[in-house]
Amino acid sequence: MSKIRIDTKGGNDMYYKVGTIVNTHGIRGELRVVATTDFPQERFKKGSQLAVFKTEADQTPIETIKIASARQHKGFILITLDGYSDINEVLKFKGLVLKVDESNLSDNDLDDGQYYYHQIIGLNVVTEDGEQIGEIKEIMAPGANDIWVVKRPHQDDLLLPVIDQVVKQVDLENNQVIVTLMEGLD
Repeated sequence: MSKIRIDTKGGNDMYYKVGTIVNTHGIRGELRVVATTDFPQERFKKGSQLAVFKTEADQTPIETIKIASARQHKGFILITLDGYSDINEVLKFKGLVLKVDESNLSDNDLDDGQYYYHQIIGLNVVTEDGEQIGEIKEIMAPGANDIWVVKRPHQDDLLLPVIDQVVKQVDLENNQVIVTLMEGLD
């Protein structure tokens, strides 16, 4: 079924958010990152280059960093950066957003039926009978499956669970998702 891979797009630029630096860790220049990608081993591996942004909406990176090391620690990823070996040198990165350039995204990362969030947001939602429902404006990931938030004209948003019984086909070529609205969804 259509599983989603996370690398969330920020703004109308060509960069995709993969994490946020939330704090420092220790005194040797490690940074604590909350990853927002399904590919943390790829995005944060030694030698990876990431762009640093002040906010998620920013379109121009402050600088580009190179990962020197990365490891998992209590739900976070701890990274060190090439050229930085002291807490005082990395304090400036606290609170900043990490993004990957679009050229570093690869559909080879995805299994069949999997998509990046930015490929789904903006798609038209249509029933199997051809009825236009609305447009996907947001994706929430509260638990076992994602929820697509569908903006509908002159109605409240529709919360659409991403499960096989509801999402029948994702058609990127035609910019649409074909769904079956189960009883109680509308």
